[in-house]
Amino acid sequence: MDAITFRFLMSLAASQNLEMYLMDVVTAYLYGSLENEIYMKIPEGLKMPEDLKSKAKEICSVRLQRSLYGLKQSGRMWYNRLSEYLLSKDYVNNAICPCVFIKKSSSGFVIIAVYVDDLNMIGTQKEIDDARTHMKEEFEMKDLGKTKFCLGLQIEHFQDGIFVHQSNYTKRVLKRFYMDKATPLSTPMVNRSLDVEKDPFRPCEDNEEVLGPEVPYMSAIGGLMYLANCTRPDIAFATNLLARYSSSPTRRHWNGIKHIFRYLQGSIDLGLFYPKNSKCVLVGFADAGYLSDPHKARSQTGYVFTIGGTAVSWRSQKQTLVATSSNYAETIALHEACRECVAPVYDSSHTRIKWNDHRERANKNI
Repeated sequence: MDAITFRFLMSLAASQNLEMYLMDVVTAYLYGSLENEIYMKIPEGLKMPEDLKSKAKEICSVRLQRSLYGLKQSGRMWYNRLSEYLLSKDYVNNAICPCVFIKKSSSGFVIIAVYVDDLNMIGTQKEIDDARTHMKEEFEMKDLGKTKFCLGLQIEHFQDGIFVHQSNYTKRVLKRFYMDKATPLSTPMVNRSLDVEKDPFRPCEDNEEVLGPEVPYMSAIGGLMYLANCTRPDIAFATNLLARYSSSPTRRHWNGIKHIFRYLQGSIDLGLFYPKNSKCVLVGFADAGYLSDPHKARSQTGYVFTIGGTAVSWRSQKQTLVATSSNYAETIALHEACRECVAPVYDSSHTRIKWNDHRERANKNI
């Protein structure tokens, strides 16, 4: 399950006033059965059979019957085991996201979203209770109650909606890079100059010094990208812009990183709020910045999709093609947005999945 799917399910839970519960599978990988023959050295403390006690442990080995943590195929074996059990309980596996299982009954429905050993259950109360019961019958489970923390996201349930944020993670990142006491700023980046030679985000010049490994540039980019991809679309463009110079960053680029940190210092508690009883309608916006990167003659693609007025999917990246006009750049951005929104969505009665092909409509508009 990816972050986009999880955000969509949270927006669905808020708009339809559904329940959300989280369960954790204890030692999940040990439930998977191996399909191949794998042998390992005899671990310390394991008692040897009577007929092998006379032989040295170094020449003996044991064959694994179950997957262990550390094996490359353990995750796949656990998924096969879980999927086989859920399908036997009349769940339907989603064709687009294989980690989503759906079951409908006469009184409601339940959606189980799987992330390794974490199972998020979204649906009506009775169906969720039934799902929790039969999961406990098959596996050793930890019932964590209502979902409050998952995939590094903090989830707060209010009477009027669901608030998703990463304030704790943001504080840890700021403290890690010694920016937790910095003066806050109101914007994630400085204004760019129209003069190419004065652009603070221009590539490294011949007379400039490249930062050494003592400056954690790539580590800072990784921390910011996690925020930008999960709950902070407001820093997506600035982070994408500075990530281009990870191979040869300069002091100018590092100052841009610190500028984002100072912006986060003043907006630690920002996040995504999904209001209850809102219309579950997907609305998309796409735009392009023509020659946003004048040094490489490339434009910028940006799009965002909202449900109930709150973002569930967004992207900001440099285009791979050289657009010869602003109209060409806009067409490329629209194409990328159409690729994102071609996906199955639930109909209003939640009885089945139907396809909305927005690409055909977009082609007609073009």
